Amino acid sequence: MLITSRAFVEISVIIILLLTAGLTAVIFMKYQKNHGLHLLYWGLGLLVFVVSVFLELLMAAGIFSRFLIDLYLFLVAILVDFLAMGSFALFGNKKYLNYYYLYTGLASIFLLITLIIYPVGKIIIHHIVFGPLPLMVVVSSSFVSFPAAFFIILIAALSYKKSRNIKLLSIIAGVIVVSIAGTLYIAAIPVFLYYAEFIGILLLWIGFK
Repeated sequence: MLITSRAFVEISVIIILLLTAGLTAVIFMKYQKNHGLHLLYWGLGLLVFVVSVFLELLMAAGIFSRFLIDLYLFLVAILVDFLAMGSFALFGNKKYLNYYYLYTGLASIFLLITLIIYPVGKIIIHHIVFGPLPLMVVVSSSFVSFPAAFFIILIAALSYKKSRNIKLLSIIAGVIVVSIAGTLYIAAIPVFLYYAEFIGILLLWIGFK
């Protein structure tokens, strides 16, 4: 099928990589001007996203190993964590942010341990990151990414309620799409992973610009 051809996948990933890199640069430029802690965390989160998309490009080209696959799975989980820390920092309550530091630190360690103990195996099919993961890896990555996505959406919704800034709705939608991108690809059309990332980044672009 065309949508699973190597060329199509590589082009899709390159487009996502360029968009993400551009958005990351925008966020860091804003951080240089304003020095807001939330901008730093958002920039770091998007930088992690850039690295993870670059790994997708390598794997689409047939370059992968257990280390690269484990690194990819770890990065796609913690990138949402950084976005969540940015949201907590923007919210302005240091106590909540410190609690989240503790939680996400423990959850990330749990994820690392499960990635070491439970071999993931080959999850590259038709040049696409696609395949069953060990149950404990799914559980541990969920402990990292799902609460992060929930808090991002909650804080953005509360902020929207106060400010009525329409861009916050775009951020909410973008985070939802990016956070669940890995669950959107299915056996028939696994390249949905990349479509979801593409749409999510566009929505984040709109929200953060």
